[in-house]
Amino acid sequence: MKTPEYIALTIDRLPKGYVFTYADFIAEVNKKEAVIKALNRMVKAGKIAKLSKGKYYKPENTPFGILQPNQAQVVKDLLEEDGKIVGYLTGYSIYNQLGLTTQVSNIIQIGKNQIRPNFKRERYFISFIRQKNTITKENIPLLQILDSIRYIKKIPDATIETSCKRLLSIIKNLSEKDKGTMVRLALKYPPVTKALLGALLEELKESSLIEPLYKSINPITKYKLKGAGNLLRTAGKWNIV
Repeated sequence: MKTPEYIALTIDRLPKGYVFTYADFIAEVNKKEAVIKALNRMVKAGKIAKLSKGKYYKPENTPFGILQPNQAQVVKDLLEEDGKIVGYLTGYSIYNQLGLTTQVSNIIQIGKNQIRPNFKRERYFISFIRQKNTITKENIPLLQILDSIRYIKKIPDATIETSCKRLLSIIKNLSEKDKGTMVRLALKYPPVTKALLGALLEELKESSLIEPLYKSINPITKYKLKGAGNLLRTAGKWNIV
């Protein structure tokens, strides 16, 4: 089978919005220049679209135009390396998904153990948040919640009080095991995150989980989270003002 035919057949089998590079075909075809030429011809023909230099995707046409790939596809090379998870979507990328805001941002934030300088990829601005915990598939949802607590002041179009209300609902629906794991993970977060998580858990009557959090914060440090005290009855105990 000729290179263009092989590439066209392979792309036909890909789901819409899937992001790929010429390297995805090299192992099979082993002709880099031929692959790049074939892909660029397909771009010109409108069969595929270019996301950024060397990155292409299978477009989905709608009455409103071509849909961009979802954010996980746009940065999947930054989330996984050699089959191992090394990063996860967080911050602005998941506030809407968690029901913390109705806004959808063109900023993609990624949590990683080793961060790199921010950069642009097509219409997206890619930024990084350092995660001190080991990142696993199982703990990513918990890390996303903890990151939302950590950056609660930066959630767009939301007050701290409304964000706390939503976070209470999210945490309430976690299993006891996940709540315990979240407390363990939170110990590597800044004190204000631990304080707010403690107050949220205490509001949910999860007092058996809060001791490690309470012992880890400075008893004289005040944490300014305006509006949290309107909802969390033990905010004062956690030095939240």
